[in-house]
Amino acid sequence: MKRIITTVLSLISLSVMAQKTDTVFLKKLMESKPAYFSAILNHPDHNQVQILYTQINRDAKNKPTFKTFSYHLNPHHYFYPASTVKLAAVIFALEKVNHLKSTGLTAKSTMITDSAYKGQTRVLKDTTAKSGLPSIEHYIKKILLTSDNDAFNRLFEFIGRAEINQKLKANGLNDSRILNRLAIGDAGESAKHTNPIKFYNGTQLVYDQPQQYDPKEYELKLSNLVMGTGYLDSTDKLVNKPFSLAGKNAFAINDQQKLMQKLILPEAFPVKERFNLTAEDYKLIYTYMSKYPTESDFPKYDPKEFWPTYAKMLYYGREQVTPDSNIRIFNKYGDSYGYIIDNAYFVDFKNGIEYFLTAVVQSNEDGIFNDNKYEYDTVCFPFMKNLGHTIYDLELKRARKRQPDLRKFKMDYNH
Repeated sequence: MKRIITTVLSLISLSVMAQKTDTVFLKKLMESKPAYFSAILNHPDHNQVQILYTQINRDAKNKPTFKTFSYHLNPHHYFYPASTVKLAAVIFALEKVNHLKSTGLTAKSTMITDSAYKGQTRVLKDTTAKSGLPSIEHYIKKILLTSDNDAFNRLFEFIGRAEINQKLKANGLNDSRILNRLAIGDAGESAKHTNPIKFYNGTQLVYDQPQQYDPKEYELKLSNLVMGTGYLDSTDKLVNKPFSLAGKNAFAINDQQKLMQKLILPEAFPVKERFNLTAEDYKLIYTYMSKYPTESDFPKYDPKEFWPTYAKMLYYGREQVTPDSNIRIFNKYGDSYGYIIDNAYFVDFKNGIEYFLTAVVQSNEDGIFNDNKYEYDTVCFPFMKNLGHTIYDLELKRARKRQPDLRKFKMDYNH
């Protein structure tokens, strides 16, 4: 009976989503630009493309309303979300800090991570921080500037797996789960254990969090969990059977964009549905998700490795170009297993443009996973760039009854 009810609710959810989103417009728009999109449109299932584009209209009081368009949106068709899950961790970590503020804990408090289970590692210092010490705030900067994996893992351990998944559901992000740390082979039992952590203000201990254990599995109704024809195992030996992504993180693009909308435009949502973030929290996130790595002193990055547009895949692909001075892109991207995903809010201050755009595309022509042979440069990055430019050009021509007041998104990038 429980399974039947869950299936019915899923169908209702999809039905409501279909009623709210235009499912034709984006297909026709891409068909009108065959030089950009014909290869993808000829086999969209092969490249697993999903797109969600939301126009923003403002009323006389600058309150936003949304009109959404989708292409091949299917919350139950699995794709590997890679680093896009990190934005949820950023938000939930700051919410937890605010919940614990009576202890004296802040995002700037020194965060000392210990170990208590096999495979866990300790963190006592952070040489990329001005103070030389780790903190929630500095981990957030590293996540948003260059998608640092260790920084995410430390926030994952602080929030705790159970709380992360409870917060996803509490925010209506029902097609997603976050189960694992990233880039360390975290899976199964090890992912259920998180490290003990101590927080200090100077030499004073303000919060002592013991190790945590989360026994739950967080099952989702997903298709496409087994892919390809083979994969390289941990010893780089070819295994000639399909690659399974069961038990991995999942973050559907409808959930990704909803998270972004609530973060960027909380005033569009009822007060009880908004994140528990302070004005300073919003400022921190907005600044570093739109800041270029070359504008950062702490952490400091080599511009040859992390050029200005490094993280802005929708609109720039992975080209090393000088960014448009009128545009800022507030986003979180991901790339792994041949997938490129980007979840973005675009602002053009000169032309009064703003919109949300979220997309995923994959290319793995040989069907082998973990071999680092994916067509990122020839398929995925050009698709992301072309899609970003196509929607931007559309927005340039789109008539608006009122120009948006975008002053809150003009951040100070000098600090």
